[in-house]
Amino acid sequence: MNVIHVSAECYPVAKVGGLGDVVGSLPKYQQQAGVSAKVVMPFYDNKFTAAHKFESVYESELVLGKDTFSFRILKLKKNILEIEVLFVDIPGLLFKDYVYSEDDTARFTAFQIAVMDWMLTLKTKPSIIHCHDHHTGLIPFMAQECFKYQALNQIPVILTIHNAQYQGWFSHDKVHYLPAFDINHIGLLDWDGVINPLAAGIKCAWRVTTVSPSYMKELQQVANGLESLLSHENQKCIGILNGIDAEVWNPETDEFIAKNYSTKNIQTGKTANKKWLCKEFGFSASKPLFAFIGRLVYEKGADLLPEVLDKVLSEKKCSVLILGSGNPEVEKDLKNLQKKHIGVYNTFIGYDEKLSHLIYAGADFLLMPSRVEPCGLNQLYSLRYGTIPLVRSIGGLKDTVMDVEDGGFGFSHQESSAEDILQTLNRAIAFYKDQPAFKKTRKHIMGIDHSWNVSAQKYIDLYNSIKPAKNE
Repeated sequence: MNVIHVSAECYPVAKVGGLGDVVGSLPKYQQQAGVSAKVVMPFYDNKFTAAHKFESVYESELVLGKDTFSFRILKLKKNILEIEVLFVDIPGLLFKDYVYSEDDTARFTAFQIAVMDWMLTLKTKPSIIHCHDHHTGLIPFMAQECFKYQALNQIPVILTIHNAQYQGWFSHDKVHYLPAFDINHIGLLDWDGVINPLAAGIKCAWRVTTVSPSYMKELQQVANGLESLLSHENQKCIGILNGIDAEVWNPETDEFIAKNYSTKNIQTGKTANKKWLCKEFGFSASKPLFAFIGRLVYEKGADLLPEVLDKVLSEKKCSVLILGSGNPEVEKDLKNLQKKHIGVYNTFIGYDEKLSHLIYAGADFLLMPSRVEPCGLNQLYSLRYGTIPLVRSIGGLKDTVMDVEDGGFGFSHQESSAEDILQTLNRAIAFYKDQPAFKKTRKHIMGIDHSWNVSAQKYIDLYNSIKPAKNE
């Protein structure tokens, strides 16, 4: 089986969020399971592309409306990645020092046309085309409807929705960007009066997946306008939980952390990493240490944190460390708490990969009060490192964290409210005092297998289940 993943992100080349992590890991684990899997992504002007040399494997021109662009398909001269990644280089469009911006309609439409044009020339066509999010949502439509790509229309196309909030909308006056198709079928592109790439992908893909079973169910209720479409197409929809790269996220071998550890020496390992954090950020190691890692935005519930933390820290029963960036007002409110809660609170505004690993290794609890969480990876990383998650029971968080009061190993709350978060924090503080139960739980969660092995096989099973022709 020969699978081509098409994505705007792929770690470590370019990563904005969880999409990059998934596309950087899933193909690797599929290859380990015996599937030939590669990634096609844009060629950006970033640190990765500047640091490596590339060679062209294909050159041509593409038409985007009235404009013509030269493009190349590149590969690394020396492949230092664990998977094969091919890069679409369109100098006037894709080669930017950013992944997403206001010019995304032209950029990603051209990217998808280039991918399709290139695939037409392949002697061995892919067995599966696996598209990720709206940036590749036009590919299922083009494969099915554009005259130019008839030779590709019997290849099964999968669309995975990582975040349905973003759909790539653009107006009908840009429909001429696409290669010619029967205009009577324009309804496949339209949703609510505009061209909607994610909706088009859902309509035309052979199968649609989301990154957790609960998120798939939730999207039929709340999907930023696509609820009825996903309900209508539910027979071809399935939720497959994301995994994590257990080789990258491994406390036993992690080069970023202060002391490596496993379930055999978790006590000394966690203690050493916690002491490092406490020394670095001015905390006492005797108190339970809570952490938040992620974007400081509404979707993550970050706007609720200043009020919650101000209340819980006033009693000085715990310490809290924040790592993230996002909404300037939230950043400001969180930084302002530092003056009021010296010795029990600190922030690092921005992102630091090494520090994130150290926090997973050294913190006692991880906060994830998300309003929206399609799957969530942070809670999976925290489990791997023996850090107990506190989550809102939604999306992938609901699928991966069971409350201790229900016989589980974490803490969950139903609403994304300051009151619920504060109550859950206080439950965790009380749980920390019961050190035998706390240590037993911490050791247990390190043994839970959330690697990509299981999830990658589920995708392979899905590929194998698709019949050669849609209407059979």
